Amino acid sequence: MSANISRRAFAGGLLAVGLAGSRAWAQGFAGLGSEAGGFAPVVPARTLTFPLDHGAHPDFRIEWWYLTANLKDAGGKAYGVQSTLFRQAMTPGPQRDGWANQQVWMAHAALTSAQTHRFAEKFSRGGIGQAGVTASPFNAGIDDWALRGGDAMDAATLSPLDVTAAGSDFAYRLRLTADRPLVLQGDAGYSRKSERGQASYYYSQPYFTARGTLTLDGKPVEVSGIAWMDREFSSQPLASDQTGWDWFSLHLTSGEKVMLFRLRQSDGGHYFAGNWIGVDGRSEQLAPDAIALEPLGTTETAGRKLPTRWRVSVPGHGLAIETTPLNPTSWMGTSFPYWEGPISFSGSQSGIGYLEMTGY
Repeated sequence: MSANISRRAFAGGLLAVGLAGSRAWAQGFAGLGSEAGGFAPVVPARTLTFPLDHGAHPDFRIEWWYLTANLKDAGGKAYGVQSTLFRQAMTPGPQRDGWANQQVWMAHAALTSAQTHRFAEKFSRGGIGQAGVTASPFNAGIDDWALRGGDAMDAATLSPLDVTAAGSDFAYRLRLTADRPLVLQGDAGYSRKSERGQASYYYSQPYFTARGTLTLDGKPVEVSGIAWMDREFSSQPLASDQTGWDWFSLHLTSGEKVMLFRLRQSDGGHYFAGNWIGVDGRSEQLAPDAIALEPLGTTETAGRKLPTRWRVSVPGHGLAIETTPLNPTSWMGTSFPYWEGPISFSGSQSGIGYLEMTGY
């Protein structure tokens, strides 16, 4: 298993948390394709329960709280915001206290426009009060970076939610609200990642509306828009020969939402998955052969060539679009690097969304 996975791996940063050399990191920070002995298994038919599943699951090896937002200022200028929190268990077993705790936390924050891409990251060991997640009232974060629900949050919608983060040259503060329930991805929350049994528990809130303030180079910018939050937890979500993925979240102007991804394998094959989410919030799992993702154009950034323009097709729903990045150099040069940024699309439908690419 290569270390080239981001959203669901957050590899790297070992020196930052004093964990280099640990056998648990042989396949990268999360070891997503390694055997999961001792950790809780992901099995079909588990019922996701809220607010309980908004919180941490230390019996599973890895999980994340992943927010992306497509925003505009009063003049129509587009921006993107990313706010992510990851938890990784070094070893299974009962949770230990203090610095002996086996959980490691990492957070990423980013702010993107057509002219710039800013990012920052934080690390923390579990058990010392610096980082963590509580389910009710919902609070997830490291230091002053936070996704915070408070007592007024509705667990069924994960709303309202306050989002704050800051780097050396940017900051943001957003209020998110949603009027529709959470959406279960995959098959009622059971999301397959291969034909060999790898899977995660996966749900989303794709109906957030967002309003708040961005700060770039000390100047505040009032913005509004829409946002999408993903939650996943697992112990072995990838097969050992899967080397990276391409993931899309799409807000269609029709009001429908679409999540799609392909997992690339070292033999050149790909595993496709996704869900089509109707205006009424009903989620339909898409069969792997119902999805087509085709790179159309590349960008060279950070010494890598990445497919930043795509043709996306879901023929069964009449979707045939081409995507364009807001900023093709949206490279997350964090301890574990990857590409993540806002996109727009046109064709059979138009809209906006986010693209993440790992393993390139």
